[in-house]
Amino acid sequence: MARGKSINLFLMDGDANGRMKCTLANWTGVAYKIPRTELDKCKERDDLKQSGVYFLFGNSDKTGKGVVYIGQAGARKNGEGILNRLQEHKRNPEKDYWTEAIVFTTSNNSFGPTEISYLENRFCKLAIEANRYDVKNGNDPTPGNITEEKESEMEEFIDYSKVIMGTLGHKLFVPLTSKTVPESKESTDIEKSESAPLHLERTIKNIGKVEANGMQTADGFVVFKGSLVSLQDDDTIPTVIKERRKSAPLDNQGILQEDMLFTSPSYAAMFVIGKSANGLTSWKTAEGKTLKSFENEN
Repeated sequence: MARGKSINLFLMDGDANGRMKCTLANWTGVAYKIPRTELDKCKERDDLKQSGVYFLFGNSDKTGKGVVYIGQAGARKNGEGILNRLQEHKRNPEKDYWTEAIVFTTSNNSFGPTEISYLENRFCKLAIEANRYDVKNGNDPTPGNITEEKESEMEEFIDYSKVIMGTLGHKLFVPLTSKTVPESKESTDIEKSESAPLHLERTIKNIGKVEANGMQTADGFVVFKGSLVSLQDDDTIPTVIKERRKSAPLDNQGILQEDMLFTSPSYAAMFVIGKSANGLTSWKTAEGKTLKSFENEN
């Protein structure tokens, strides 16, 4: 059973939209959430002049999907480590997309070049695997040469960092869903805390058959990679779904190339069908029950 954790969240400016400092009981790490517009207020913070790993968060103008750049900063002779690196990014016109930074360092200034290289590499891999954000790193960071003892220590740091990152509002390391569609539709064992895998089939006049799999999650509704999506739509669907369809990762046959998250089952169904649809009746369990019936029984 997972144990509870005590997190200390300090609003540095007394504003929930301002700078935040986050620490966790029995952890030497320190995390900061800094809006881009508030970066200059951090000039006097000594721990932001240390070595550490940082994340630049923003949104794509084309797709609306979250984007992130993950980097490292070593302490420099002038004492300007992480903060100086963030200021360089703020001046860089190629990185004008980011609106806030999250920084991880330590209370005892214990990060050296080996540690921050390892963390940058692992954080990049975890973010790419989760696929919630577009990772903007152009090159694959090197993990460096690390002992097994130090690796164990860094992995523990990463476990704590995952908790902090979610607390600060970014599910960067959390996959859209941990479940996949079962190979057989005959029966599935679904834990009470999770939704059943759901299926949608529809034959559309002059277009043909569409078929999709998905699942309700704590974040909304996920349409799974491999679903067959209609390549045509009409004006009965909301503009936001039309835009999602335009930018969706579909191949020439309409097969979805990655999981996609929607705010509701109906939006997910309309994305697949290309027409107005009621998600509560369109999505069905392996036993043929509608999502509406399934929810009423649970």
